[in-house]
Amino acid sequence: MEPESGSRPGLSLKGSAGLIVAVAVVAVLLIMLPAYRLFFLISVLIGLVIAGVLALWHKLRPIKEVEVEKKRPLGLD
Repeated sequence: MEPESGSRPGLSLKGSAGLIVAVAVVAVLLIMLPAYRLFFLISVLIGLVIAGVLALWHKLRPIKEVEVEKKRPLGLD
């Protein structure tokens, strides 16, 4: 049996299994590589700052209904 033309050969993880593997890889890297800890900490801090700025921006400047052009892009009513 030949694999389908659009599929990738190898291991395929979907859903929660992929999330568990990703968390495990990050945990192993944090434990095994001390330099990765600093990089991870800096990355998380930058992400939190950007998330906070975006949340504040949208709280102070909410999107108005007139600013949204296509409310139903597929035309489904």
